[in-house]
Amino acid sequence: MQKSLGNLRSDWQAGFAAAAGLAAGGALISAWLTPRGPVTTFQALTSMLAALLIGLVAGLLTGHRWATLLTPIVFILVFEFARLGVDGPTVEGIHLGSIYGIIAFVLGRLVHGLLVLVPMMLGTVYGTWLAVRFGGGEAARTMGAFGWALTGLVTLVSLAIAIFIARPATTPPIFGPEGQPLPGSVAELITVPIGGHDQALMVRGRDIENPVLLYLAGGPGGTDLGAMRADVGLEGHFVVVTWEQRGAGKSYPALDPVDTLTLEQTITDTIAVTHYLRERFNEKKIYLLGNSWGTTLGVLAVQRHPELFHAFVGTGQMVSQRETDRMFYEDTLAWAEQTGNAALVATLRQNGPPPYDTLLDYEPALSHEHDWNRYPELDVSKEMPSILFVPEYTWMDRINGFRGFLDTFSVLYPQLQDIDFRQDVPQLEVPVYIVTGKHEARGRAVLAEEWFEMLAAPSKEMILFEHSGHRPLFEEPARFVEVMTRVLDETYGGE
Repeated sequence: MQKSLGNLRSDWQAGFAAAAGLAAGGALISAWLTPRGPVTTFQALTSMLAALLIGLVAGLLTGHRWATLLTPIVFILVFEFARLGVDGPTVEGIHLGSIYGIIAFVLGRLVHGLLVLVPMMLGTVYGTWLAVRFGGGEAARTMGAFGWALTGLVTLVSLAIAIFIARPATTPPIFGPEGQPLPGSVAELITVPIGGHDQALMVRGRDIENPVLLYLAGGPGGTDLGAMRADVGLEGHFVVVTWEQRGAGKSYPALDPVDTLTLEQTITDTIAVTHYLRERFNEKKIYLLGNSWGTTLGVLAVQRHPELFHAFVGTGQMVSQRETDRMFYEDTLAWAEQTGNAALVATLRQNGPPPYDTLLDYEPALSHEHDWNRYPELDVSKEMPSILFVPEYTWMDRINGFRGFLDTFSVLYPQLQDIDFRQDVPQLEVPVYIVTGKHEARGRAVLAEEWFEMLAAPSKEMILFEHSGHRPLFEEPARFVEVMTRVLDETYGGE
């Protein structure tokens, strides 16, 4: 082996060609297995190890410090070429002129670089040092004390990152008065095959015999598992199930193939999750709770199969995404003009009212809500990214929490543009409760009131929370629990 490596290093062109071929082969395999970069803990750790080994061998083959640049550059170029055609803002073109574009670049490329390119470069350093031990190479001889100190620091940081990534997700048990796990309670993180994809559920409740409440988060692509984890009483009345929808949070790895991620499929998945919960907990019906996009999905599921649900509860109720976005555009433009934000005014006027063709075009119109609708009770700790820092998420889950907002949103949101409940859903065959915040944006509140007034249902009620905006269940959680216990009293028949 020493002789063959020495021959390669004596012919520097052959050595560098072999190293480049190794990097290119690794990139092709990586693009085939993980076209979006690593999305699971296993993929992240495996990618780090594989990159380290590729760099190590490349350093051995060349015995030259330039391998530290050649190997990752070849890997990047081949990987990016091989994954052309993969859809989503985090993997498509680089757009650093907007916040969404910067976030997409960080999630889709910088994170991948941290997990793959840094270990690869580290491996080449150690490889060139080993090359000296095999009788050739020059980089390790000239790196000096500072270079070795930096190498040692990067090694320790990489090891710490790997250990941090490897930390498993957990949800703590529900404890009784004596500090022991409560008999008859349930607290678990599980994955269930839904629609041909493994999707994550968090199931928590003080009594497994209580009725089941399924929560649908906003988005599309949003995750609220961390927000639901901050329970203030729902778990005492329900078995609370938080579903990470396909392409969101812990279920982000189920995103592909994106051509099967349709509005119809998400409705079908909702019904499938409902059937799973009915069978597991021996309930004929369950409760359905949605926030924002979750209300769109929930209404459509209830419209299709009302026999599966005791009641529907909507918070931050959506009615028409297209009309809401147009009203947001108007309110953002008015705010920008009043505050003298000429650049934003120019961008909005140039883009015109939504809908738009790409996610990045939505940023100027939709991302300033908390600027023109900032109210005293707004608590950003109940919003992204604060809600990601709970033990139920792994490090990769947190990264995927952002990825889903971009990639899954860009797939599903264009499919919602023709929905308008004022025409599409004139009636529902279950009791309906709409909880709205006094500070809800005009683009949602006005439409929700219009739909509620014309909606026919066995019973219906609109409940106003004085100190809330778009997320009243998290902004006034204690009052929301009171509402849900009343819903339970009014609608649960013990089925």
